[in-house]
Amino acid sequence: MSTPASVPVADEQLTSAPLVPWQLIVWDDPVNLMSYVVRVFRTYFGYPEEKATRLMLAVHNDGHAIVATGPRETMEVHAQAMHGFGLWATVRRAPQ
Repeated sequence: MSTPASVPVADEQLTSAPLVPWQLIVWDDPVNLMSYVVRVFRTYFGYPEEKATRLMLAVHNDGHAIVATGPRETMEVHAQAMHGFGLWATVRRAPQ
């Protein structure tokens, strides 16, 4: 039986890459009522009525709105939740 060779330890500091934020985008659709979209934003994200209404109006008037920003995995979970509510949602890397 042989003994493992010792591995030299480097003096370099290891650092992790900075977390890149991702965005959850909700898109306008011809199906859901504006009041329903406000209710989804309020119940799922816990947004106050004013913020939920502002985001819903952006979705309605601009065709989409950035509803949340954070780690990619979290935004993907949110997108799946929006799909469960019948809303169209995608995730994209936030511009730097």
